[in-house]
Amino acid sequence: MNNKSFYSPRVRTARLLRIAFAASLAAGCILALPIRAVAGDAPAWMHAVVNAPVPVHDEKTEAVLLYAEEIVNVQSADKIRTTVRYAYKILRPGGRGYGDVAVEFDPRTKITSMKGWCIPAQGKDYEVKEKDAVETSLLSISDSELMNDVKDKILRIPAADPGNVVGFEYETESQPFVLQDSWSFQLTIPVRESHYTLQLPQGWEYKATFLNAPELKPVQAGNQWQWSVNDVKAIRLEDEMPPWSGIAGRMVVSFYPTGGAVPGKTFSDWRQMGAWYADLARGRADPSPEIKDRVTALTAGVTNPADKMRAIAAFVQKEIRYVAIELGIGGWQPHAASEVFAHRYGDCKDKATLLASMLREIVVDSYYVVINSRRGAVTAQTPAYIYAFNHVILAIRLPEGVNDPSLVATWQDPKLGRLLFFDPTNEFTPFGQIGGYLQDNYGLLVTPEGGELVPLPMQAPAMNSLQRTAKLTLDATGTLKGDIKEVRIGDHAMRERYALRNATKESDMVKPIERLLSDSLSSYHLTKAQVINLHHNDQPFGFDYSVEAPNYAKNAGNLFLVRPRVIGVKTSAIMESKEPRKYPIEFPALTRDTDTFEITLPAGFAVDELPPPVDADYGFASYHSKTETSGSVLRYTRTYETKELSVPVSQADEVKKFYRIIASDERNMAVLKPATK
Repeated sequence: MNNKSFYSPRVRTARLLRIAFAASLAAGCILALPIRAVAGDAPAWMHAVVNAPVPVHDEKTEAVLLYAEEIVNVQSADKIRTTVRYAYKILRPGGRGYGDVAVEFDPRTKITSMKGWCIPAQGKDYEVKEKDAVETSLLSISDSELMNDVKDKILRIPAADPGNVVGFEYETESQPFVLQDSWSFQLTIPVRESHYTLQLPQGWEYKATFLNAPELKPVQAGNQWQWSVNDVKAIRLEDEMPPWSGIAGRMVVSFYPTGGAVPGKTFSDWRQMGAWYADLARGRADPSPEIKDRVTALTAGVTNPADKMRAIAAFVQKEIRYVAIELGIGGWQPHAASEVFAHRYGDCKDKATLLASMLREIVVDSYYVVINSRRGAVTAQTPAYIYAFNHVILAIRLPEGVNDPSLVATWQDPKLGRLLFFDPTNEFTPFGQIGGYLQDNYGLLVTPEGGELVPLPMQAPAMNSLQRTAKLTLDATGTLKGDIKEVRIGDHAMRERYALRNATKESDMVKPIERLLSDSLSSYHLTKAQVINLHHNDQPFGFDYSVEAPNYAKNAGNLFLVRPRVIGVKTSAIMESKEPRKYPIEFPALTRDTDTFEITLPAGFAVDELPPPVDADYGFASYHSKTETSGSVLRYTRTYETKELSVPVSQADEVKKFYRIIASDERNMAVLKPATK
């Protein structure tokens, strides 16, 4: 559940990820942009790299970044001027998107100039100017609403064709909320050279931290520092890889004015950053009379503290709609709890604030946890950097004597005691648990004394489980029919509830079942289907359905071939990749799934051969299956369990081997023969 809450506008987001994936943008509104290109010489810095050696790349590379330069001129605590220059060489038709430039701006950031050029392999240069750009608002978030004062200015550079060089330059002037920046010099394409120049007023200082790359020493000239990199390898995207910020080389830099910190604008460690956020949120959780009345109504007649907390949490989860209104400092600062309650909407930090306010009414303390919803984006080595986060949840201080076994997402703080982590934005995960995206993650715990980067707990595999049982009958024509029951908890339940959140018709309700069946059966007829506990998060989610699959058993002479594993696929696309793995393999959550299929065989047939049992046990996961008979019943059981959330790349071949074992087991057949009289 990766939402855009806690978003803060950054002008130069476009220069990296937006440009790297601009080909996808080109499929939409950018295609409609008018092009008023005129003849005009490209600048000297572009011509200087036109004939430069192209960095090493493979045959799939669509473009290379020949030159990148960012000049950050900090003029005061309230004014920063930035110049950005990029030049790409297009290698393949898929690289044309690098000719689309999107630069963000807002009321505190203005674009003072913007130009683009194309230097074709043959012919004259093309130029496009800022007046040729179009402006657009940011898109809304899926299944929510967004009101934001951030806009994009989009410029399309013509003739971004293979063999040509395209480039752009723009300048911005901003009034920063915080005195921090980052330089991301590793992309999904090779980089020939990239430079970052920092200019500070006399007497100012900086602190630079390198992530996912060796530290670089800058070249200094007075109060100016320049960092440079050359021949940076591209990051090739892989299935189930860590998040981008967890692997891409970058530098995080903070600026400090003469005389030390500027309150509300600078922080050098997590404690200071936590204090900064605590100050932003101060007074926001103060309750209104209406909030007090609702807490009284929700907890009337409830004596158990855990049940009181559960009732309040369910209200915030279900009754407060996710709507992000992030104007100015609103990208970070929560709205007042009274406003959120009155309007019945808010983003993640708003929902956390309302929950904190309501818990306070039953004398339960809680604390903001500022976090990234992509596990691995923030690690123990990440410096205190506000743009590292995109989400806010709550850490609830459990009162003495609360020992409810369903409250599993806990961590023992040496000062605050037992804390329960909870995400009120996630309306499909029960109170007491957290989704896999938050487990083994790092978050900034905000207390009145400041902040601390803390680890979030992992939940046992059994807390994320799919238990499938089936009683089926095979007839003499090879048709398989019977009843299947599924019980899902944890992320398995959360995903299904999310998928069905807008379903109103019976045909929509059964689509997940139909997708499951179509993955395993060549033909089938769903004769009955029922969804269990769709709207009751505190109960296991379930599917009960009946299915008929003609020609399930295959004839081989007078024999029948029957696959004991009827439905459910545990294999992964990871095993199909031919290229050597470069990055760790990330599982979405620890899980323990079981299947039990009982097939009553047709009269006149006996088992001639059974698939062998499978026992594959690795440190990161295990898989066990067995096929046996009891009278006229063929019984197949299996257990699939993941034990680690992240598997190092050194074990990639073992992961492939593990999934190949599963794939083989899922294809195995039992052989039936006519019974002898």
